[in-house]
Amino acid sequence: MNTLNIIKGRVDGAKRVIIYGPEGIGKSTLASKFPAPLFLDTEDGSGELDVDRVPCLDWLAIEAAVRNFPAGYKTCVIDTADWAERALTEHFLRTKGLRSIEDVSFGKGFTQVAELWARFLADLDKLIARGINVVLVAHSKVTKVSPPDQTDGYDRYELKLSKPSVGPTKEWAQMVLFGNFKLNLVEGTDGRIKAQGGKERVMYATHSAAWDAKNRFNLPDEVPMEFESIAHIFTNAPTEVAPVQAETVAQPEPQAQPERAFDAITSDQLQKLETYRKNSVGKPIIDAALNDAVAVDLAELSEPQAAALIARVQAAMNGDAPKSAGAVHVSAAIAGWLDKYALQIEEYFIRIGWLKAGQKWRYLPKEQQLKIEARADSLAKNAGIPSPTTKAA
Repeated sequence: MNTLNIIKGRVDGAKRVIIYGPEGIGKSTLASKFPAPLFLDTEDGSGELDVDRVPCLDWLAIEAAVRNFPAGYKTCVIDTADWAERALTEHFLRTKGLRSIEDVSFGKGFTQVAELWARFLADLDKLIARGINVVLVAHSKVTKVSPPDQTDGYDRYELKLSKPSVGPTKEWAQMVLFGNFKLNLVEGTDGRIKAQGGKERVMYATHSAAWDAKNRFNLPDEVPMEFESIAHIFTNAPTEVAPVQAETVAQPEPQAQPERAFDAITSDQLQKLETYRKNSVGKPIIDAALNDAVAVDLAELSEPQAAALIARVQAAMNGDAPKSAGAVHVSAAIAGWLDKYALQIEEYFIRIGWLKAGQKWRYLPKEQQLKIEARADSLAKNAGIPSPTTKAA
């Protein structure tokens, strides 16, 4: 029999924070006041701050910095999140051989990037588990909102992320603070409404029609844009997660779950796999393994995953393992057609049970690939794509 831990009362721990607002409002300066921060500088914009920083001007550098975040720091600052997402999008396009996110059919490029972004937020949660605060600094953008119960829409501030990424990012955070200059609206002698002020920096900690914001710490709706306004939230937050006393209730023994390994791939492993990927034996095996891991790039593999993959490739190169994974058994013309419409075709194969989510058509065994060759026109009709025998293909 196993036990169920029942944790009572308030549990202090690291915090997930978003600070966003217009340019020049002081977002990075505020983040620099958090406990022992290390900045992951994604846009080379922290030069005027007296902080420790890691330049992270591409996605692989950002991932590596998060996965190898050094001990001794209490806060990880991503400055800025929107530039980090931009780097992720560029990385996604580069690995897919695309020029624009719009090149992905049916507008699904943004959705796929958002899925990768959600995995990045999960990596940040591993820092939270270590007792390290995570602060996402982001720019704001103004969007038009048209609620169904109102005839006229209105403008509001929100995070400057792609639309599919905004919601999950806000949900991930415990505190979303919108910083802006405070304006007072007064009626002039001519009867017109005018704005006065604009020099006092404030943070809004609760949602309104004009901006996104939230907090789980009973902050006032509006506070000065100073760390002192929120310092009490971090006073008792431990740098390491402490064990919590708990009551125990008898529960059935759960089924064992596989242990996940989070150690990042080593540079030596990465170099070997990149070399192996250049030969005809290693490439299909490595591509298939990336699909299994739902990874965009080799650098996203863990050290154990990379070690196992290296062993598989080496065995295949020595003739000790099958080389059929990812092998192509159709004509060059059909293979080119399948590659061109891979997204639609693979979605169709997933629906009919030929493939699992994330797998490519090259996973199909020889018999099924030959069926594709023989029934290409019927497949095209069912998948909603041009036939390989038409000029449109």
